[in-house]
Amino acid sequence: MPTKTLQIPTADGQADAFAAFPEHDGQHPGVLMYTDGFGIRPVLREMARELAGHGYYVLVPHLFYRHGPAPVTELPEHIGEEARPAVLARLMPLIEAHTADRVLRDADAYLRFLTAQPEVGAGPVAVTGYCIGGLLATRTAAAHPGRIAALAAFHGPVGADGPGSLSRITAEIHFGHAESDVTPEALGELDKVLDAAGVGYTSEIYPGTVHGFTMSDTDAFDPAALRLHWDRLLPLLGRTLTRS
Repeated sequence: MPTKTLQIPTADGQADAFAAFPEHDGQHPGVLMYTDGFGIRPVLREMARELAGHGYYVLVPHLFYRHGPAPVTELPEHIGEEARPAVLARLMPLIEAHTADRVLRDADAYLRFLTAQPEVGAGPVAVTGYCIGGLLATRTAAAHPGRIAALAAFHGPVGADGPGSLSRITAEIHFGHAESDVTPEALGELDKVLDAAGVGYTSEIYPGTVHGFTMSDTDAFDPAALRLHWDRLLPLLGRTLTRS
């Protein structure tokens, strides 16, 4: 699977990024993939390659490029419960500094860069994200309703910006929630907002999961939930993105 390390010009500098795309020539639908707070690392590269293998150009930007290239902090091969507090203590100031204004400035740059790549076909793109990346994906879809055809977010705080933000989304949506992150009552309230927005969506709690269930390098990993994630994501992209 071809891959590239890239530099994305932004309003605040240069964001390093990883891209994966199909081996065969031609143009492919574009997907902007936002990482979780731990950032670009082997598991995210593998997920990007997996998605690219289904016929997509997948761009994975380094969220915290303002603080240096990825990785901004040393990560263990497995982010277990013993290592997690120390890693999060180093990353939380970066996450907190990544304001909504920064997110939207970066989203403009990422989408402009993605759609300009010679391997990416014309037409709308998709955006997906994990954990905090799920919120970033949701903000991106809300800010670019004409350019985003599909939004998928997994174990992310997708409702953090309130109903007003969600009401601006025109993309078809899939939200996959960790059981530990949302109650059935909260899910019902979120669904009411999506119903009022009039968008096509699925929004569900993945049974028996905890926050971070897609990430195989953490203790939260759930193989069955990762498979369900692909079972939801791939049909969504197939329905909404145009192939050359």
